[in-house]
Amino acid sequence: MAFLPGGWWLLCLAASASSASSARTGGGEGTNKARSCSELRQLYGAKGFSPSGVPQAEISGEHLRICPQGYTCCTSEMEENFANKSKSEFEGMLKEAMRSVQVILTAQYKNFDGYFQDLLNKSEKALYETFPNMYGDLYLQNVKLFKDLYSELRRYYRGSNINLEEALNEFWTRLLERLFKLMNPQYHLPDEYVDCMVKHSEQHKPFGEVPRDLKLKATRAFIAVRSFVQGLGVGNDVVRKVSQVPLSQYCSRAIMKLMYCAHCRGMSNVKPCNSYCRNVLKGCVANQADLDPEWKNLIDALLMVADRFDGPSNVDIVIGTIHTRLAEAISNMQENRDSITAKTFQGCGNPKINPKASNIEDKKKRGKYVSEDKPSQLSSEKLVSDAKGKLRDIRDFWVALPTTLCNEKISSGSVNEDKCWNGMTKSKYLPDVMGDGLASQINNPEVDVDVTKPDMTIRQQIMQLKIMTSRLRNAYNGNDVDFQDTSDDISGSGSGDGCPDDVCGKRLSKTISTGLPEIHAMPKQSGQGVGGSSSHNSSNSILRPSSFLLSLTLAVAAMQYLWR
Repeated sequence: MAFLPGGWWLLCLAASASSASSARTGGGEGTNKARSCSELRQLYGAKGFSPSGVPQAEISGEHLRICPQGYTCCTSEMEENFANKSKSEFEGMLKEAMRSVQVILTAQYKNFDGYFQDLLNKSEKALYETFPNMYGDLYLQNVKLFKDLYSELRRYYRGSNINLEEALNEFWTRLLERLFKLMNPQYHLPDEYVDCMVKHSEQHKPFGEVPRDLKLKATRAFIAVRSFVQGLGVGNDVVRKVSQVPLSQYCSRAIMKLMYCAHCRGMSNVKPCNSYCRNVLKGCVANQADLDPEWKNLIDALLMVADRFDGPSNVDIVIGTIHTRLAEAISNMQENRDSITAKTFQGCGNPKINPKASNIEDKKKRGKYVSEDKPSQLSSEKLVSDAKGKLRDIRDFWVALPTTLCNEKISSGSVNEDKCWNGMTKSKYLPDVMGDGLASQINNPEVDVDVTKPDMTIRQQIMQLKIMTSRLRNAYNGNDVDFQDTSDDISGSGSGDGCPDDVCGKRLSKTISTGLPEIHAMPKQSGQGVGGSSSHNSSNSILRPSSFLLSLTLAVAAMQYLWR
């Protein structure tokens, strides 16, 4: 009997171990009493599912494939429904966030495009209204020439492959030929003589300095405005295409665990830990984050070009007053008509008299165009100021996306980081937060990301951004650029520049699905966790057998000891 107390001590120890095991399997409450599933039933119904399938009280969770396998209020069907729901909800969050960027870029595009077109339209309208009374036949017989000029300017702005300098030179040459003939109707001027007159015009400058000045300022202004509008359009198109990139299967599982597994565990009021949420989202949008460097380059280039709208290339003045510069040029030629004619005769010889010419001197009118430039109702200065603010707001969009969604959508409001949902239970989240981009996710504890397989759609959009940024930088320096369709500029091979050699050289065992995930075909995983620490990785299904064996061993040892 002296050994009896020691045996009872072993029995007590076994009972204690069994009680601890029961407490863990019961969700950490330290009691075998099953909790009610009424809160989850309300949530399940609110999500559009039939609440009749929700258990009245917690059941054993060995059937769960995504959530931790402790006691749960979720059946297999509920877990699958929640998985599909979380996927669609997260995709909706991503599309909504990207749509907000598209709205900004679309609004800016419409504002600037409408403003530039309005400037050109008003200038052309002013020309049609004022030139007939000012110049009579000098204008009326050359209406098409002026219409063609504005048509060429519009085509250039729209991106046609037109050399604007050559187009302006051609306009001045044709205008000079026609005006010289109209001003000298008494002479017979064959094409050879006109050609000679044009060559000599470079010396005596019949239009004054207007052609050279307008060519310099107009080309710079039009290069700037069309590249800026084109850049806004390309940025919008990139966001639209990236928004169509599907989620990976591993991301879908991680999103389910983040958004609904706490509800299955009876912790509906526990919000996800912020660090845990960011790791999940950084893994899910890893490829999108690789857009960040070139996206910032595009925004910075747009801001640079916007600065060109002021100063010597002020679009309000240059584009909005083209008609006044044309009037100035024609007036210069009228005022210096005798001098121009004398110099032409001196250089090309005296032309023959045209006996059939009628005297139309009284039909021609002379006038000095008085500029009545008025500031536009909506000046470019206000447009540029507004655009700069909006562009700066979206400059960090791609790398800020995980934090933004976590703070505003998934775990909005204050979160107690010591008592939050960490993917397994209500406790502190221990793993470090990953960096941004695909290469940084090689050790992401929440999402299996194959860093050796970058998304090809996003790689193509990165190339689009590079091409457009190069054009904008050329435009900033006043260099003409070709704005043909950029689809042919992309090889589609995805050169792999987003996957560094030191990362791609490591052939990981992880794989990633590039298609839409199929939640119905979830692989059986016995409570596999994705936490960053050993305790975080262990699931309840692993803890229970270990505790049971310990209890059984101690009990057998105690009985043997008592019966000896």
